[in-house]
Amino acid sequence: MRIATSKVIEENYKSSFMSCEKDQETIWKKLFIDTKDYSNKLKKLLVINSPHCLDPEHEEFNEEIKKYDLRKLREGQYIKVVPKLMFSDHENVKSYILLEFDNFIPTDNPQYRDCLISFSIICHLDSWELDDYKLRPIQIASYIDGIMNEAHLSGIGKLEFIGAKQVILNEFLGGIVLQYRATHSDADDAEKVNNAIPAYTQTTNL
Repeated sequence: MRIATSKVIEENYKSSFMSCEKDQETIWKKLFIDTKDYSNKLKKLLVINSPHCLDPEHEEFNEEIKKYDLRKLREGQYIKVVPKLMFSDHENVKSYILLEFDNFIPTDNPQYRDCLISFSIICHLDSWELDDYKLRPIQIASYIDGIMNEAHLSGIGKLEFIGAKQVILNEFLGGIVLQYRATHSDADDAEKVNNAIPAYTQTTNL
């Protein structure tokens, strides 16, 4: 008799938490790649501090956001999953979208867990006001909600809007938090566990 090897354990290892990185990528691509017209407006709201950032007559803004693909948005800390805001000396004012997964609960299928997905939109208070009485965090929230509410995402399932609330962090920063219930689908294309392989608690004959 021998204990199953670490290779067997690795191949039979399973946890729905392992899908979070794939879910994160799916959501960012949905917001900033798959819906180009809306994603360009989101980029302007995050990157351009001017109250005229959504004015289509400002062609220079269109040229500026062409520099920001998904990778540069992440490197520039405009979109984040780590709940920490970092500031450098002489850095331009930014707006942020923080993506969070929380409140995981079991489902009928043990391979998946439903959860809450939150988008925390944080903007400098001095840059909230835009043209025509618009507010920057509300505009960002409206585009996120328009794209994500009732969306069916591979590996995540259906997103259902459950609420939003304003948050003020300090005298400089504040915004709004959107929350969605993510109901994971049985059609998740995650790698299936091979049940024919013994788990780590099992033994095999030599």
